[in-house]
Amino acid sequence: MVLRFFPQKEKYTPEDAQFVFDPEGSVPKHVAIIMDGNGRWAQNRRLPRIAGHKEGMETVKKITKHANRLGIKVLTLYAFSTENWKRPEDEVKFLMQLPVDFFDTFVPELIEENVQVHVMGYEEYLPAHTQDAVKRAIEQTSKNDGLVLNFALNYGSRAEIITAIKQMAQEVKEDELSIEAINDEIVGDHLMTGFLPKELRDPELVVRTSGEERISNFLLWQLAYSELYFTKALWPDFDGDHLEAAIASFQQRNRRFGGLNKEDKK
Repeated sequence: MVLRFFPQKEKYTPEDAQFVFDPEGSVPKHVAIIMDGNGRWAQNRRLPRIAGHKEGMETVKKITKHANRLGIKVLTLYAFSTENWKRPEDEVKFLMQLPVDFFDTFVPELIEENVQVHVMGYEEYLPAHTQDAVKRAIEQTSKNDGLVLNFALNYGSRAEIITAIKQMAQEVKEDELSIEAINDEIVGDHLMTGFLPKELRDPELVVRTSGEERISNFLLWQLAYSELYFTKALWPDFDGDHLEAAIASFQQRNRRFGGLNKEDKK
């Protein structure tokens, strides 16, 4: 019998290691992450894709706890997009079961960590057992007032914006809203991040794992002035050091919001 050993793909270390994370420095209040690379992580190990998704959920647990300890107020995770229904039926079925398994085992730890669960997206199109798991997790953590763990589940930003436009149009039609009153704040109120306090709705830092450098229909309105950080680390390999590397990069950014800082005016 011949044994063949397949080498695993190199585990990436944080690219921005030259930036030292300052625990006393500025930490983004809202961090959003496009969790990418589960399938490739599994394929590199000659495992089925679903093994990557399962390992990715373990990473969610670790990053949630680490973000909470760093003082991040909102962690928004892109878990399942409106386009992901195009994936193979078996994979979609597994992905719909993941929230059930995840919340059933992790909610006690979330309560202990004082983390509040929220889900944004078109939940009504999820399978009944997935909806039930989501509702239970939200209810069981509703009294927590620490980090908001916000899952984007069956979410797509273009659909979100269209829904908001339709809602505002209906309110104008019913004389509940005037056209002149529509501004950034009103639009923000109608988006799926509208449940958050105004100062927390827009992520200050958006991270995408796996080396891909695109937004993939995620928070298109909200990230107008977000700092973007792309890492080659596949999501199951993403850990506290990677998160701190992303924040270290954020701490070096000069955020001008279209204007000039005092230093720039000199």
